[in-house]
Amino acid sequence: MSDTTNRPQMATADSGAVGVSAPTPGTGLALAKNDSALVGDRGRTSISDTVVAKIAGIATREIDGVHDVGGATERVVGKVRDVLPGTTTSTTQGIGVEVGERQAAVDVSIVADYGVAIHQLAAAIRRNVIAAIEQMTGLEVTEVNVTVHDIHFGDDDDTADEAPRVQ
Repeated sequence: MSDTTNRPQMATADSGAVGVSAPTPGTGLALAKNDSALVGDRGRTSISDTVVAKIAGIATREIDGVHDVGGATERVVGKVRDVLPGTTTSTTQGIGVEVGERQAAVDVSIVADYGVAIHQLAAAIRRNVIAAIEQMTGLEVTEVNVTVHDIHFGDDDDTADEAPRVQ
């Protein structure tokens, strides 16, 4: 069947069209020019929740002021995983996503460095996560919720090296 009147058209290299527009000023969201850049004449592209979570995790860790990603339990499991041979750090730790056909919503849990303006840190995380997901997947990011579980003081790591107070 060659009826394509109701189907969105995919951008081609010759047309110069781009599947995703530049971010709309003031919103931080890029909207697809067609119904979806993920659905075309010759098929549909599905993006796994894990892929979107990994992109969001990496984008979150890129922001200065994020000490760690995840709540207390996730960070403990992450520390155990780090010491086991043959395992790697999980890029999805502290990230929750819901992915639909055209949209994604993201929940990010972090530990912030002490002295960082938390509201500015959250805004920077939102901008970076939205830009990364929309650029790499073509999905519209509807929301990025940031939860700050703790504040990290620079001297927290040094206290473990000190001699115990009681022997």
